[in-house]
Amino acid sequence: MTSFRRRLLPISRAVLLAALLSAGVFAGAAPAPAFAAGPPGETAGSATGSYLAGRHAQHNDDWTAAARFTAHALAADPDDQALLRRTFLLRLGEGQVDTAIGYAARLLGEQAEPQMALTLLAADALAKGKLDEADGYAARLPADGLGRFITPLTRAWLATARGKTDEALAALEPLAAVQGFGALYNLHAALILDLAGRSEDAAARYVKVMDTEAPLRVVQIVGNFMMRTGRTDEARKLYETFQAGNPDGLLVEPALEVMAKAPSDARPVPDARSGLAEALFDLGSALHHENADEPALLFGRIALHLREDLPLAHLLIGDIVASRDHHEEALTAYRRLAEDPLLGWTARMREADSLARMNRNDDAIAVLKALSADRPERTDAVTRLGDIYRYAKRYDEAISAYTTALERIGAPQERHWPLLYARAMSYERTKQWPQAEADLQTALTLRPDEPSLLNFLGYSWIDRGEHLDKARAMVERAVELRPRDGYIVDSLGWALYKLGDFEGAVAKLERAVELKPGDPTINDHLGDAYWRAGRRNEARFQWMRALRNADEDTDKAAIQAKLDGGMAERKAAAK
Repeated sequence: MTSFRRRLLPISRAVLLAALLSAGVFAGAAPAPAFAAGPPGETAGSATGSYLAGRHAQHNDDWTAAARFTAHALAADPDDQALLRRTFLLRLGEGQVDTAIGYAARLLGEQAEPQMALTLLAADALAKGKLDEADGYAARLPADGLGRFITPLTRAWLATARGKTDEALAALEPLAAVQGFGALYNLHAALILDLAGRSEDAAARYVKVMDTEAPLRVVQIVGNFMMRTGRTDEARKLYETFQAGNPDGLLVEPALEVMAKAPSDARPVPDARSGLAEALFDLGSALHHENADEPALLFGRIALHLREDLPLAHLLIGDIVASRDHHEEALTAYRRLAEDPLLGWTARMREADSLARMNRNDDAIAVLKALSADRPERTDAVTRLGDIYRYAKRYDEAISAYTTALERIGAPQERHWPLLYARAMSYERTKQWPQAEADLQTALTLRPDEPSLLNFLGYSWIDRGEHLDKARAMVERAVELRPRDGYIVDSLGWALYKLGDFEGAVAKLERAVELKPGDPTINDHLGDAYWRAGRRNEARFQWMRALRNADEDTDKAAIQAKLDGGMAERKAAAK
């Protein structure tokens, strides 16, 4: 499935993360507070207990409980600024924006006023039409840390709200000087010029944005501009080029269809309030791409406070909470997008993923079957259906789903090798080796140097005692391509074992155990190799490790038999 972690724009990773660390916006960054006497009936001990419970809840990624506990601790010591900052961030993170606004106002007046609090207050004032108040907060935003990005964007969109386009462009200018942020600068300059009706100037900026590898949101914005300004052929070419470069993208085909049919006067960013929401979403999306999910979530919440109907922000929040295994909250975010013409398909696919990760496989299957029936020309839903069946060990149903996907594809191309690989795994599990072998060989014609394919087919041949020399060469190539993959190194060790090179097998299998020390199959293989090499005590030690680490696929009886009586003598298999 295509990941939403692709950034909106190619923003510099190093610059963004360095600014993030210097800003200290992570909720976990606040130091432990020193509690003063609380209200009547409140003891320092209970306040401390609430604080510690909040830290524990946050460590376990339960922001709702963490916010509740820290608010209780804050009531005992309302002047503790560190605790106030933590409570503010937690309330904002869990989506209680109105409560967070109250905490943000209490944080003002500190020597170093929190950037996130000022950003929220400025956004809230803009949302309420209080431009003077918003300007006052924006004027206090710093120029360093995340302020290098937040401050120019906020001031530019506030000036746009007053109709001062040149002032807005001047406010945005510092962003152009930040290495790696040219695309973000040009995008927002274009949006501001577009809103001012300066179409030719906007077009010049949009062209600069398209000089980069533009993702779907930028294609949507630029294509919409082209449609509105009578450049229909250019818009169509833009959509078709993007489609050709992203043939498997979940968002692409339905998105392009919606864009092509959109009314000519429908703007993706219709006003300054939406523009600032877009800017904060842009930053949140970039941070999410870099796994900085706490601040990404905060920016997403503020963006939605400005513009509740920003579907991509809801998708962002759904993806962040899903990545933290908060799937009930993720389902809420995804389901609100189910009928969205642009993101509905993607949201329903991700709903199915969350349901599967909650072990609600039947519900996930129902969603995917409905999607597959709705769009019989698409393969993503039926492929994901096959994956869920396979993970649930319902291999016959997985084979059926994968076969349907392959029939819909027709002649497979290189990008379809994972589908053949998945069906081969299902065939192998149902002891239909000829069919599995055929899929693997077809996949290798599409992707000759794919380590997973080389390893699977090579290992299977080795384990079956077939084509041992060819299989060994395949696995050696897989190890060359992926030398730190313990499973692939194990395959090479097992090939050497099957070929009777027990000393060589020991060397490779010892390396495999270093890379995957807890895998029972690798431990078992190393035990066998030790035994054949005459290292009996070490063999028994590895077999005991294999039993300790045994999973449901481990033949524990066979390992126990070796522990009890060793291995029968045999000759090495013939080549």
